[in-house]
Amino acid sequence: MAKKKDGEFAAQVLGSVTALAAAYVARKTLTFAWTQATGKAPPTEPESPDVKLSEALGWAVVTGIGMEVTRVLAVRAAYRRFFDAGHQSGVVGIDVE
Repeated sequence: MAKKKDGEFAAQVLGSVTALAAAYVARKTLTFAWTQATGKAPPTEPESPDVKLSEALGWAVVTGIGMEVTRVLAVRAAYRRFFDAGHQSGVVGIDVE
């Protein structure tokens, strides 16, 4: 029974670390892409009245979708490698197929 709990904990830690690393890379990539596409840096304070609403909403949509897609793909890939390596046959609530 303890082995199953250790496997679940290990998978959760792996997923968390992978999500953090993916978020860092995604943020850098999105910032670079935004700068290349618009010619200026993304808004650091989208709530500021000095930032156009279209620019603030655009950055919010780009980062929201980009960060979540990256997180999902990275965590699923990490879980798949973890499970394929034979560390765990599955974690309750996580379906990687």
